[in-house]
Amino acid sequence: MVTIESLPTAVVYGLTGVPEVMQNVRTILTTRRGTLPLDRDFGISFEFLDSPINTTKAKAEQEIFMQLKKYEPRAILRQIIWIVDAMSGKISPTVNVEVNPNVVW
Repeated sequence: MVTIESLPTAVVYGLTGVPEVMQNVRTILTTRRGTLPLDRDFGISFEFLDSPINTTKAKAEQEIFMQLKKYEPRAILRQIIWIVDAMSGKISPTVNVEVNPNVVW
C-alpha cells in the first residue's frame, strides 16, 4: 500500500508499473476539475469548499473515489485519512492506495 498526500510534485516521464500508477493518482488528486483543456472532467471538483467540514469530507471522499475509478482503474482506494484543523476550518486528505494486480498493464 502506498500513501499519497495531496502535494504536487514534478512529473517524471517514462515511469512504468507501480510508480506510474502512483504518479497518476497524485496528478488526479492535485488537479482542479475544469483546468485541463482537453478533458474538463479530469481532476477533483472544489464545489464543496466552504461547506461544513463533515459535508466537505463526505463529498471529497466520493469525488476521490469516482475520479480514481474513472481515470486510474489500476489503483484501489484503501483509505482516506483526514488531517483536520477545526480552528481554521482547514482539512487535508492523505490517500492510501494499492495497485490492482488484476488490471492488465
